[in-house]
Amino acid sequence: MAQSGDRAKRSGSLVVLGANRGRRAPGQVWLVGAGPGDPDLLTIRALKALQAAEVVVHDGLVSDEILDLAPVSARRVSVAKRKSRHSYSQDEINRMLVAFALEGLNVVRLKGGDPFMFGRGGEELEACREAGVEAHVVPGVTAALAASASAGAPLTHRGLAQAVTFVTGHAARGGEPDLDWAALAKSNHTVVIYMGLSTAARIARRLTDAGRDGATPALIVENASRVDERRVVTTLSGLADAAAALDGPALLIVGEAMAMARAGDGLAHIETLIREARA
Repeated sequence: MAQSGDRAKRSGSLVVLGANRGRRAPGQVWLVGAGPGDPDLLTIRALKALQAAEVVVHDGLVSDEILDLAPVSARRVSVAKRKSRHSYSQDEINRMLVAFALEGLNVVRLKGGDPFMFGRGGEELEACREAGVEAHVVPGVTAALAASASAGAPLTHRGLAQAVTFVTGHAARGGEPDLDWAALAKSNHTVVIYMGLSTAARIARRLTDAGRDGATPALIVENASRVDERRVVTTLSGLADAAAALDGPALLIVGEAMAMARAGDGLAHIETLIREARA
């Protein structure tokens, strides 16, 4: 007979005691890269993780087409972060992932691009490990690769780019990132700037002050891989004006290999926006 503090749940011929007090073993957390936005760029492993999800904790940039690949029964939790407007702090997100897993749920933390490319996936992995929660990482196609591919401009190219560096345009508390500008200013070196749209003028100035030629080709890709993708082919000296005409999530790429980039269909519209911004 069950003790007075237990509640019984009958399933077929079995009676489970204490079913509401620890109904399942701890679940798992999957840190999944959703890629740049196009569902076709989702990895097979990411798709399998989504299809097995009971809870999906997702970024705001993850498309509905990708979210709809999860079971209808899966609970969706948006933890969108847009500039200074955060629905949840990172600490709250970490605790949420751990709490869901400790309830015995299979949790997918769905992140745009790749979890470890400026996605704070490392912090979430640490939180899971500290709590004793099993966590798995599923890499995703990061925005730089999608932007480069769609524009036909390789990040590395013999004779044009022997190195590529990924940097962020924002520091942890909104200040200027602590970067080795002299190293980034070297020629035949592609520099990819994530989250740099609002700081494009400062970044361009720091690169030119460090010795990078203002005529160095540059590319801005907004909404890489999505149906509304826009591309602007410009130069380092024109980077600030080009960035001022855009407002969506965008990637800045500076380097000699960007001379191979093709402008997007929206170029004429973007040039109009640039003229209006200058007026």
